[in-house]
Amino acid sequence: MNTYSPTIIANFIWPARNNILLRTIIFAICGSLLLTLSAKIKIPLEPVAVTMQVFVVLALSLAFGARLATASVLLYLAQGAAGLPVFTGTPEKGIGLAYMMQGSAGYLLGFLAAAAIVGWLSERGCSRSVFASAIAAMIGLSAIYIPGIVWLGMLLGWDKPILAMGFWPFIGADLIKAALAALLIPTFWHILNRGGRH
Repeated sequence: MNTYSPTIIANFIWPARNNILLRTIIFAICGSLLLTLSAKIKIPLEPVAVTMQVFVVLALSLAFGARLATASVLLYLAQGAAGLPVFTGTPEKGIGLAYMMQGSAGYLLGFLAAAAIVGWLSERGCSRSVFASAIAAMIGLSAIYIPGIVWLGMLLGWDKPILAMGFWPFIGADLIKAALAALLIPTFWHILNRGGRH
């Protein structure tokens, strides 16, 4: 009798039993492609346009778990460092390490931290509950914003209005994106449960 019950959606799609390296590579490629696509989607909100990257980072982390989500973000960052135009505003605003060391560097590092933390929480079952997913998403959002704001302060100087530049214009939309991720993944689990496929 098969009693295997996956704790993350990635393990439902492809159980982590064999071909671990191939599995990791394929998930990481898919994840990095989603991150690239989300960086290019711009929603024209006031006072600034926003992308869907925060949503994808949090949703990937809830669905993939720590290892696969972290691998996805690492591959995405490696592609950007190599000069591929995968980031928001590239190639218009520069490419490669020169772009990464600008104001977005802290937030990019935060993506990696969020993937590890939210993915770890997901592996412990939080992705099946909207409430637990929302808590994990809020923690992940903090993991993105803290290094982002710290880097801006170090780069521009703490005498500048750092929160007005790197927090207040974005937090409202990002809270909505975090809520969407926290709703999407448990809903997916609910559909799987109703189908009796886990």
